Amino acid sequence: MAANGDRLRALKELGNMRRAGLVVLLLLDLCLQPVRGYLSSEQHIPNYVQDVPQARSTATPAAAAVKVQMTSTTSYSSQCPSRGLCSKLPPACMTCNTSTSCRYGKLVTFQCSVNQTVHCVDESGQPQKTFPFLMNCQFCWQLPPSQYRCSKSTSCMTVSCPRKRYNANCSVLDHVHCLGNREFHKMLYCNWTGGYKWSTALALSITLGGFGADRFYLGQWREGLGKLFSFGGLGIWTLIDVLLIGVGYVGPADGSLYI
Repeated sequence: MAANGDRLRALKELGNMRRAGLVVLLLLDLCLQPVRGYLSSEQHIPNYVQDVPQARSTATPAAAAVKVQMTSTTSYSSQCPSRGLCSKLPPACMTCNTSTSCRYGKLVTFQCSVNQTVHCVDESGQPQKTFPFLMNCQFCWQLPPSQYRCSKSTSCMTVSCPRKRYNANCSVLDHVHCLGNREFHKMLYCNWTGGYKWSTALALSITLGGFGADRFYLGQWREGLGKLFSFGGLGIWTLIDVLLIGVGYVGPADGSLYI
């Protein structure tokens, strides 16, 4: 009888501790709601933008057009080798009469001409202004990923089912020839990292998972507080988190991938 009474008292004290932990968690959530609302508003962001008087432009339209032409000429002429082979020039140094009626993936010859201020020669060393150029018949968006660069996104969730995509702005490398626009949009899988290590998260889950250290490390502070005040869900929550982090189902709160 005495053993049964001690067991009932222990269970009662454990229930009181769990209820107290839940009450503390709710109080913290209520206290932090005004702070989150203030941070999400635009009132706390100081306005550092000052009105700057705009200077009057005294340049004539003709002078402005000449300036734009000189700037564009300088931009591509700096990329073009002087007295080099015409067949080795990058796309910015030439203009080609391309056609989209060619067979995809096959080599095709187009007639090209060099731009202004660009000088090139043929195989025999003779200067040329127009020349045949051999290239693959494929659009720029059909190139392999190694031949173009795309913008990165740090706002999409990488750990989701199904995997999410984002609309990336891509541009072809300077030395690659292709058909169509050299800048294009492409839907890519979310693939970025915030610096969180899977090994660190798993080690914290195994050793200090009962105190919510793994959840705190991943930025999930609410779940961390829940594990802390419930003693890891009496061990059950801790064991589940070890399995979920081990298989990669539970990831960082910002939606990034593990390192």
